[in-house]
Amino acid sequence: MQKSSNNKQQRGFSLVEVLIALIIMSVGMLGIAGLYVQSMQAGRTSMFRHQAVTLAGDVADRIRANPRAGIAYAGFGANHNCVGAGVDCSEAQMAANDILIWDQEALDSLPNGDVIVAFDDTVNPPLYTITIQWTEPGEVLNYSITIPVLGI
Repeated sequence: MQKSSNNKQQRGFSLVEVLIALIIMSVGMLGIAGLYVQSMQAGRTSMFRHQAVTLAGDVADRIRANPRAGIAYAGFGANHNCVGAGVDCSEAQMAANDILIWDQEALDSLPNGDVIVAFDDTVNPPLYTITIQWTEPGEVLNYSITIPVLGI
């Protein structure tokens, strides 16, 4: 009996085929990891935008509750114990107290959060422009709303 070398059958995988399969799987896993990182960043940005919208709504409600404060809302915050202490505050003192509260909320809920309020009394009804600003890696983001305030 003579054995011919042409009749050999290959069994299993060769080392080259295994290495190629590992490379293909590695590239696929790197792609999945990249997508995961992007989804985490998008989720964080979405959470910050939600916080900004909520904070802007709170600022707008505080301004509507104290409509005669006017330009005082474009000033600086101060603690006048207007809330919960039984102190009778003026419109300007209440505005300063509100500014202090929402500035602290901005810092607590947003990275480098800031609230900027601009008052325009050249139109009727007067307008407040509320801008919430925060930083994310590589950029400064903001959310702005403009509200008319009646009752001034």
